[in-house]
Amino acid sequence: MCSPATEASFDVVVVGAGAAGQMAAIAAAQENRKVLLLEQMDQPGLKILASGGGRCNLSNLAGPEAFCAAFGKQGRFATAALAVMSPEELRRFLDRIGVVTIVDDDVRVYPASQRSADVQTALQRQIKRLGVELRLGCAVRRLWIDSGQLMGVEVRAGYRIAAARVVLACGGKSWPKLGGTGRGYALAQQAGLEITELLPALVPLLIQQRWTARLAGVSLRRVRLWIDLPGQDKTGLTGDLLFTHRGLSGPVTLDISGRVSELLRLGPVPLRIELVAGMDATQWTQRLEDWRSSVGGRKVANLLQDYLPRSFCAVLCELVGMREQTSVAHLTADNRDSLAKLLSGLELTVTSTEGFEVAFVTRGGVKLQRVDPNTLQSRSLTGLYLAGEMLDMDGPSCGFNLQWAFASGWLAGKSAAQR
Repeated sequence: MCSPATEASFDVVVVGAGAAGQMAAIAAAQENRKVLLLEQMDQPGLKILASGGGRCNLSNLAGPEAFCAAFGKQGRFATAALAVMSPEELRRFLDRIGVVTIVDDDVRVYPASQRSADVQTALQRQIKRLGVELRLGCAVRRLWIDSGQLMGVEVRAGYRIAAARVVLACGGKSWPKLGGTGRGYALAQQAGLEITELLPALVPLLIQQRWTARLAGVSLRRVRLWIDLPGQDKTGLTGDLLFTHRGLSGPVTLDISGRVSELLRLGPVPLRIELVAGMDATQWTQRLEDWRSSVGGRKVANLLQDYLPRSFCAVLCELVGMREQTSVAHLTADNRDSLAKLLSGLELTVTSTEGFEVAFVTRGGVKLQRVDPNTLQSRSLTGLYLAGEMLDMDGPSCGFNLQWAFASGWLAGKSAAQR
């Protein structure tokens, strides 16, 4: 808990002990600075422990161009941070502190042990070895600013900690049970920084169509998903999809959810799903006709099981108004066309997301124009640095966001120490 009474003095105070905050503290301490790391929860690195389903997808080996592009129009802001802590450099750093990493699917980086706890343990061990003081259960109430100059932080009324340099790595609003309270945004606003609208991203979606609940737990491999609205990219995203009791989840859903969150401000959002990526209505019509010629006596639902789960095939038959036992030979032209249309562009309507309670990241945050990308220092208040999810930067799943947290934390901590 926070110590009572006496005011302490540090070279650098880091607020938040997630991935970005711990990296900032380590980077600053390696510059022989006296560092204090404050965490409002009773344990550091809770999001690290939960990431990747406990496996901890640490990073992604996409090249610099592709990595920045994954973050959209804001992506160029990450260039300087990635230059000092690239995915390859992060792997070397982790190896030095005792975490051997492996690469899955040629790009996704995990600890070789497949245990997120091993990553957090190694970070804590390094923090202790470098002499960083870690205080848990200690929330920052306000920045201590006097006559426009940053003096430190106030952790409760009447108790302030002196430091000429402060790194805000407080995280976003996502996963409040793991510390995503959004308190850091108020600290940033106190320093004159603007906050863009905060929305849940990498979050499951709630669907209007009730029949999807019957498929809860059913996953589809390599679908193509796009937002069916004017002005939206019809190329969409390709990946795995999971039906839930209330809608959709899975990697491809999570990756498109940030954009859906933005559009939901205007009303329900229509989605389209190409159930087998790369197969359009014309190709499905031809496939059904080929089956009629070669295996006309077989059931349509059974033939579709070569591409889709059995339970889903049964629902598709129902949606086009035909019996599950219908053979290809008895498939009417209307049924054939309706089925080909469904297979190539199943329509679903998103009414909401599951919200910040289960969102992996926050879309929005501190406006990037007010932060120097080369140091991550605020342009509004000298000595204040920002890192990780607090900034208006969010990327897709598969290690992008955790890599950004590590890289931005490292750059902010190093910049603060060297100032």
